[in-house]
Amino acid sequence: MGNRLFREAKKAVAMANNAGSNNQDAIERAENSLSSAFANSTLAEKQQLHQYQDELDNLKGN
Repeated sequence: MGNRLFREAKKAVAMANNAGSNNQDAIERAENSLSSAFANSTLAEKQQLHQYQDELDNLKGN
């Protein structure tokens, strides 16, 4: 079945990317999803979640 929280985080990051850097709400939702998913993820999923976090950091301009 897979990790539901991981799938939700992936979807939230994709939505934030589509919304662009001007949509802080989408970015914040994605960050919250990433945080929730990280605690219950495998090592491989955690590596992917770090990449998603990097994408959000780029959106925020960090």
